[in-house]
Amino acid sequence: MRYIQIDAVEPGQYLGKTIFNGNGTVMLAEGVQLTVFMINTLRRIGVTMLFIQDPGFADLKVEEALTEETKRNVMQRMGETLEAFRSGRELPMRSMSLSMDRLIEELLEKKEIMLQLTDIRTRDNEQYLHALNVCTIAVLMGAQLELTHVQLKELAIGALLHDAGKVEEGHDDEAEDMRKHHTWRGFELLKAKKHFSLLVAHVAFQHHETLDGEGVPRGLGGEQIHLYAKIVAVANTYDNLLNREGEDGRRLLPHEVTEHLMGMAGTKLDRELVIAFLRMISIYPTGISVRLSTKETGVVVGQHRGLPGRPIVRVIQKRDDELEYREVDLARHTTTFIEAVLS
Repeated sequence: MRYIQIDAVEPGQYLGKTIFNGNGTVMLAEGVQLTVFMINTLRRIGVTMLFIQDPGFADLKVEEALTEETKRNVMQRMGETLEAFRSGRELPMRSMSLSMDRLIEELLEKKEIMLQLTDIRTRDNEQYLHALNVCTIAVLMGAQLELTHVQLKELAIGALLHDAGKVEEGHDDEAEDMRKHHTWRGFELLKAKKHFSLLVAHVAFQHHETLDGEGVPRGLGGEQIHLYAKIVAVANTYDNLLNREGEDGRRLLPHEVTEHLMGMAGTKLDRELVIAFLRMISIYPTGISVRLSTKETGVVVGQHRGLPGRPIVRVIQKRDDELEYREVDLARHTTTFIEAVLS
């Protein structure tokens, strides 16, 4: 399996990873043979990267922090919760609570994983995948900080619903009146529900505050910002940067986004939390093609926790019209480094 740009996908190739709709149902299942129509449709709905099956990397599996079942379940519960906010219906708190328990349980079992956020994003599912990604990152960071289960659950729900204010009509992030900003609206929405602790509401309220006091909606700084909100700020910033097009029309790659985060550490984001985040994130995702400083090309096939910039690369060489593969562990080959990402 390889992780490549949609423009490099060819008809006849097989999808390597399932694509979900916004409500958690399957749009295209792993293993389906891609047609011209499918590829064009995926491009039209905003897909930029895909996993495709490759005989030379048939053994390559991306280690997931969450099962597909749990991802679907959380996305469905989130959809039901947002719809309940819109309609004024009773919140599905029992099913939401059970979903969060399962998510936390799975993440604690995988808390040593090198996380990579490579679920295929479309315009239909991006709101849900963003919330799921922020929630996943936040819980893994909270586990590193040895938060209790109760604290992790508060953090998880706050992270999943950090943008709840965006469902309210009339929110305007450009308005001078900060009470119309989605952070303020989300706070008002969540604190009005007896099912949520006030700390959950404060995640929505404070996740755009910054250490230097130049954030919104209240310009809080330093210790005025709750720990949960500081954690979600790191997760939210990373996922937003990872999925936002730059001026050149392309999206930043994980190693580029982490450079931005390091530049924000100590001013916009909490330095220790950024360091904790960098310990667990994969900045060169498994399956992505790279060029090494030796000018050889290959695919990332393995990770080292604590050494995100030194993955294992399977180098591809052509000899006598046949492809040969050998693995280069950059943790051991200390004078070799990744020169460029090709996917």
